[in-house]
Amino acid sequence: MLAVAVLVTGCHKAEDKNGMGPAQEAGKAIDDAGAKAAAESKEAAANANAAAQQAGENAKEAAHEANQNVKEAADRAGDKMQQAGAEVRQESHEAAQNVKEGAKDATAATGRGLERAGEKLQQAGK
Repeated sequence: MLAVAVLVTGCHKAEDKNGMGPAQEAGKAIDDAGAKAAAESKEAAANANAAAQQAGENAKEAAHEANQNVKEAADRAGDKMQQAGAEVRQESHEAAQNVKEGAKDATAATGRGLERAGEKLQQAGK
């Protein structure tokens, strides 16, 4: 690149106001462009690094929040299951009481029926 710049501008020693010849100016321009590119690369790398760190922090925070939400949902589900179990036990107890009372009533009704049948047999035997 420097050779091309020298050929294009010529090899004469014409000096400008900086005291540099055309080849020196071309070399300086190349050096300045390289320094600028290096600075921009460093800045881009620093920005990418900062973005990656921020993304990592965001992911860590999101994972923590999701974990917390899962725990809360599990706690709510556990509470609802305990409540449902208590309701089932209560309903089972009530059903057992109803069966017990029904059996008691059926036994009493059967006893009354047998008593009447016995009375009729006695009357028929007289």
